Amino acid sequence: MYGSGCLWKMVGLGLLYGGRCSGHRFSSALWSREMYRGSLQFSTCAAKRKENRQTVDSLDRLSVDVTKIRQLKSWVLLADVAYVNETANILKEMGAEGKKIALILERYPEAVLCTPAEISAQRELWGKLCSNEEELVRIVERFPESFFTVRNHRNRQDNIKYFQTLNLNKRIISRLLASSPQIFCSSVDRNKAVIETLQQSYLQLGGTQADMRVWLMKVLSQNPFILLKLPETVCENLTFLQSLGFSSAERLKLLSKLKGLIIELSPSTMENCAVFCHQALQCTDEGLKMILLSCPALLYFSVPVLEERLGAILQEGFSVEQVRASPAVLELSTQIVHHRIRRLVALGYDVKRDSLELLNGTKKDFESSCGKMDWRKQRPLFNPVAPLNIEE
Repeated sequence: MYGSGCLWKMVGLGLLYGGRCSGHRFSSALWSREMYRGSLQFSTCAAKRKENRQTVDSLDRLSVDVTKIRQLKSWVLLADVAYVNETANILKEMGAEGKKIALILERYPEAVLCTPAEISAQRELWGKLCSNEEELVRIVERFPESFFTVRNHRNRQDNIKYFQTLNLNKRIISRLLASSPQIFCSSVDRNKAVIETLQQSYLQLGGTQADMRVWLMKVLSQNPFILLKLPETVCENLTFLQSLGFSSAERLKLLSKLKGLIIELSPSTMENCAVFCHQALQCTDEGLKMILLSCPALLYFSVPVLEERLGAILQEGFSVEQVRASPAVLELSTQIVHHRIRRLVALGYDVKRDSLELLNGTKKDFESSCGKMDWRKQRPLFNPVAPLNIEE
């Protein structure tokens, strides 16, 4: 059946992670186009083919925006075989209402190319991970491409069973399946090789079996695409960190802080970052280690990015000493730094006197700091011991 390999293409997270895994990225749209290319000659002959009137009429009756589909994924409307009504009926049985069904099919019209048997199999598979079908419908609304990924169904079943042997709860597994279905399309052996490498590295550096489950859960939640990388990458990165003088305990600390980012690094990137920080921040070897231990995410940024950020901070009047004392500020983009400095200066912040620590943290942390400064500005603290300035 056409469309039996509908496969989700991750957007946003983005995300963050889809761009980092281009070598393993799957695109349902591209895959489906490849599937049809031989018979439909999509790229050159689509204009000559007529839309499947039955498909268009069925979508119209469901109040689906066919114009939108025609603009973005017109090839779906050219398929000789589609299961619009059957797909809608299954979604209704699951508890989805008319508007929700229309939105699901608008977001992922390829769903109508999956057979009822394939969708039912997905419903059963996902149902084992959800507490009820209401929860499943919410997932389908948010991640329709993931749910209608019917390719490699056997691998999905096997991977779910494997993740359950790791004592990962159903909620975590369902989130992984929804946000990164690609990893479930891989063979169990491939995923197992990466996870075992992570577990062995964690234990060899001094981590405990009791803490490893929570750590692994955080790693997979932060960057599930770590499973699409080669397991050797983890070993290479940890070996390089050892060459920088980090002990096993320190490398365990870095591994725990970096979590999923550990496999996104490379020895060359880390070396360039270390050399730059050593020279630009004018620190000793021990000082460099302290900086990287407190802000391991710096290892992820390229030298040009770090140069730009440091330059922007120094131009604002801060000194190298201040940056060295609060290196986490280099994790912020220049735009964020400029914005936050303007906010703080308006509240009485002194670049020469005050610490860069106030600039750090999440947006929520920063807004909290600004709120405290604003409150103090409006209601200065009274010190009963301080002498009163009384004009004679």
